[in-house]
Amino acid sequence: MAELNDIIRSAFPDGNVPKQLTDIVGALLGSDVLTGGSAGQTAQPTTDTSEVGGLLGGLGGLLNKLEQGGLSNQTKSWVGTGQNQPVSPGQLGSALGPNIVKTLSQMTGVSEDQLTKTLSQGIPVIINTLTPNGRLPTVTELSQMMKQR
Repeated sequence: MAELNDIIRSAFPDGNVPKQLTDIVGALLGSDVLTGGSAGQTAQPTTDTSEVGGLLGGLGGLLNKLEQGGLSNQTKSWVGTGQNQPVSPGQLGSALGPNIVKTLSQMTGVSEDQLTKTLSQGIPVIINTLTPNGRLPTVTELSQMMKQR
């Protein structure tokens, strides 16, 4: 089965994946950062998606967090089939909240400023790639997507 970093690379067909994006997104989606369970831990991020349900929970949790943080229009554009609306590093950092940004920074060794900048470039493209039908994929659909990578 493919790994999350393969999906991330496929989201950038020109090959210009923002530096450290796979580590940051892996830490965000592959752990329980969004629920606060990883606060203070310095475990290495995981990009293994053999437990596909964890990724779906992380993706749904991420979308919920961003929507609650004021980015509802942007997230709808990323999941939807239209053009992706941009998000600034400041907007993304505010929506995620300082605790999540700090935790991700500690987990990945990326400064908070660089982290929000990298995520603001990558998250719209990755979410768009992971939601090709204009909605969160089912576990079966995500497994099929990963096998195609």
